[in-house]
Amino acid sequence: MKRIFLLLPLLACLASCGSKPIIDLPRAKAPAKLDEAFQSYLKAVADSGQDLHSIMIVQHGKVLKEQWFGDAAPDKAHILNSVSKTFTATAVGLAIHEGLLSLDDKLIDFFPDKLPEQVSDNLAKVTVRHLLTMNCGHHTEPGIRRVEGADWVEGFLAHPVEHEPGTYFWYNSMGTYMLSAIVQKVTGEKVVDYLTPRLFEPLHIEKPQWQESPQGINCGGWGLYLKTEDLAKMGQLFLQGGKWNGKQVLPADWVAEASKYQVPCVPSGVRPEMLEQLGMTKETSDWVQGYGYQMWMCRHNAYRADGANGQYIIVIPDKDAVIATTANIRDMQGEINLIWDHLLPAL
Repeated sequence: MKRIFLLLPLLACLASCGSKPIIDLPRAKAPAKLDEAFQSYLKAVADSGQDLHSIMIVQHGKVLKEQWFGDAAPDKAHILNSVSKTFTATAVGLAIHEGLLSLDDKLIDFFPDKLPEQVSDNLAKVTVRHLLTMNCGHHTEPGIRRVEGADWVEGFLAHPVEHEPGTYFWYNSMGTYMLSAIVQKVTGEKVVDYLTPRLFEPLHIEKPQWQESPQGINCGGWGLYLKTEDLAKMGQLFLQGGKWNGKQVLPADWVAEASKYQVPCVPSGVRPEMLEQLGMTKETSDWVQGYGYQMWMCRHNAYRADGANGQYIIVIPDKDAVIATTANIRDMQGEINLIWDHLLPAL
């Protein structure tokens, strides 16, 4: 009997240890080539004066290199700016998978009580797909979020739609807000709450903070805070075709469509006719490689979630790798150039 009592705590421990989920990505020793390249990269970052806050390099599903700088820390959430858009698009993909939405649903059908008196032909044509690909037809982004007390959905719908939807790319964070509003309308939950059991909990991402509009809708295009490893997990999930720990967390077909070229694109605030003057070419710029569903295509057959001032989730399928960064770097092309120049050859 005494032996049985002694065994019980051990059996309980084994049972609990066996069922405990792996919360962090596994770690592995980096090859010497990557160690050397990483040191070269950090020197180049310092020499260029880039304010890098963190970087994590994952290959074959394991973290090979990671480092934080200044006040940044592994357990500290960082503002993501427009990396938030990829998470909003993921909510859209899940809602489509659950039969609550379709890519061809019309924007005006979701908000009949907030439409302007005159609905233009172009506004009537705007679909979920147009919002996802930044092709809703606006020539400028609505500035409604800077108007105190304004209803952001009403303001967006009242903004002129000068171009036929699907024919003109204009980087439009308020369009992503409308996607967030649509998800909340069809699910009855804010995007952050809708994603919690479907994405954040399976990836063991602690429930994040996400800023809201005055109407209580997550901003969608910005305002999400996550840790560096959370970003790396999201990239790894896409790299694995939406699978996590053997479970299909995101629909594989959605991951494939979201992360591939859907439309031609230009950087935020730039119009197509300005590219030549700015010297932006397919050979030199990662902002003219094409746009998916709230994701940018990159050189080197890669793609990325991308946020102002240097927030990146870079997925590199040819290398089975993910690189996540947080930063305060205005020259984002310069930031990614150092990654291509120093780290990519070592992967």
